[in-house]
Amino acid sequence: MTPLLLGFLIAVSVGLTGIGGGSFTVPALLLIAGLPPAEAVGTTFVYAGVLRLVAAPFYLATRQVHSHYFRLLLMGAVPGLVIGVLALRALAQQNNNALIVLVVGVLLTLSSSVSFVPRAQMPGFARKNAHWLPWLAFPIGVESGFSSAGAGALGTVLLLNYSEMSPAQVVGTDVVFGLVLAAIGTAIHWTLGSISAPVLTQLLLGGVPGVVLGCALSRKIPARKLKTVVAAVAICAGLQLVWSGVRGLGLRGAAGTSRASTRVAGVVRP
Repeated sequence: MTPLLLGFLIAVSVGLTGIGGGSFTVPALLLIAGLPPAEAVGTTFVYAGVLRLVAAPFYLATRQVHSHYFRLLLMGAVPGLVIGVLALRALAQQNNNALIVLVVGVLLTLSSSVSFVPRAQMPGFARKNAHWLPWLAFPIGVESGFSSAGAGALGTVLLLNYSEMSPAQVVGTDVVFGLVLAAIGTAIHWTLGSISAPVLTQLLLGGVPGVVLGCALSRKIPARKLKTVVAAVAICAGLQLVWSGVRGLGLRGAAGTSRASTRVAGVVRP
């Protein structure tokens, strides 16, 4: 499957539900395109940011963005985002690609699994306890910075279950929230040079028309059911990354043992 087709399919999901940008793109770039983890995350930040930039006017024009909750989410998520990016960069500089893949897989699996947890709905929580939103958004920012996933999946789950907003307003607020995080993440990764321009170009060629189509269909397709499908596929992708990461760490450990045995044999050889 080419990056152009992947970009189109992922963008349709983003336009419809507000989620899928990081949850689908990073696994696809790691498992299919074969990009290094840091480059896959950086490229996804730019791609997801452009998709949300295209989708945001659809929701802003219909006033489906809650400005107060949006500002509170950013207060906690932006510091978390910076920490997540720095953690990713530190591991990448140590050539711990297998460990990065494993951590991204675990984060993706856990964040997507939240959709299937029985929901203790508290629609009035955000209205009565708005001061807690920045603290709840902080770990979302950390995950988004490390894996580029989370802003859509976890942000949507948080707002859908703990605020009084309608589903359309939840998606709209989360799209704009994710757009700001993507813009900040893009700026950081761009300065670090961890972006694949050729892959990004193909993703955007398919993604821009895909997100427009998704936004146009958003009022005709039940978003809740589609989110369940998106979450299920994301869990499968996350588990695949976990398996790849564990396998990579195992091969790395075996290679290290082999080199150590060779050195020992060289020392004791008469």
